[in-house]
Amino acid sequence: MYLTSFIHRQDLFQIAERWFCGRPEPNDALRLTEILIADGFVVAETIGSISRLLLETVCQGAIQEERIHFKGELRERIFSCRATATPRVGELFREYEANPDFYYREAPINAVVYLDEWGCFLGLSRIKRPKRIAEKANRKIANWIFQIVQDTARNMAERRAEKYGIPLHCLLTPEKEMIREFIEAEKTVARSFRDGTIKFDRAALSINDIGGMKIVADETRLAHLEKILAGDPALKVVDRENYQGDYRARSMLLEVAWDPERVCRRYADGRCWEKFLNRGIPEDKLKKGLEPLLDRAEPKIIVELILSTYPDMVESEFGSSIHEERILAQRYNKDYKGYVPTNVEFLLEYLFAVGFSPQIHISEIPIKLWGRYLPDTLISHIRSLYHLPEYDLLY
Repeated sequence: MYLTSFIHRQDLFQIAERWFCGRPEPNDALRLTEILIADGFVVAETIGSISRLLLETVCQGAIQEERIHFKGELRERIFSCRATATPRVGELFREYEANPDFYYREAPINAVVYLDEWGCFLGLSRIKRPKRIAEKANRKIANWIFQIVQDTARNMAERRAEKYGIPLHCLLTPEKEMIREFIEAEKTVARSFRDGTIKFDRAALSINDIGGMKIVADETRLAHLEKILAGDPALKVVDRENYQGDYRARSMLLEVAWDPERVCRRYADGRCWEKFLNRGIPEDKLKKGLEPLLDRAEPKIIVELILSTYPDMVESEFGSSIHEERILAQRYNKDYKGYVPTNVEFLLEYLFAVGFSPQIHISEIPIKLWGRYLPDTLISHIRSLYHLPEYDLLY
């Protein structure tokens, strides 16, 4: 799990490596807490600053900002704008008016929306929530592990073919034997985590869109913005992708330098340490500023920029490419659904829960990649981080 939007991504990657192998170090929980405080604040400030800078190139007049916590708030801001009301937009809005509760209004989101002086929707900036990061990291890691398991199973088949003195493509394997070999391969990979012999592939486990922005404008202004980006050395485009079909947008990954002086000043002037008083770190330490938490910080981060027209934005929030439906499809349409990827997701959720909880010391990782667990197990361990009681009907 290498989060390129984080300034301490290497530290976090090393902690995750240790936890996947069930070998936490005494300082890990405290370090996790410090990383989530410092890195989250840096990402939020940086994408907010870049968003305002980019919006000024496509919007004339004052720009309003509004913090939102639920997708219903986002959809209401888009709905109330009604710019470029095409027939399709009108159709989608009538369906929304008829049954707004059908549109995942209570789904949480960690975002800031930007509006012009008339309240028209211009875009948003957001940081993925820990649950979504865990899910995305799980898909990355599961694909990586799946490839290792497949390679291990193939090696088993090659040894059998060699034993019989025939080429692998001539080996006929009964389905039960293939299933048995896959299960054995999975156990072998799980043991490599337990033994600490697994070799992690940072490139395969990188996630580049933890922090992101979306700019909504007509094609002319979006093209103008892309031209500006092409000539701006401070906002280096390192990758791009065009989405077609139900979901239409242009996505770019930007490598940007963040401003330590500005970020630290914002932390102090805004008394932002007050937001982190429930994280197990004493108030007097948090009040010293963000500077003590920035040791070994990377000078640049990767953030995602999505460019979209208003009709395409409406389609992605109300129509055939509605965001939550795409998330559900990603959750359920997995090639690899064994116990190991399930444990990966549970473990990552627990890792983030520790970093957000009042606990800065833990003695053991309760989720092992070589074990088997139910969701109730994870919930119970997370509740214990906050000293919340279990609720049972038998006493």
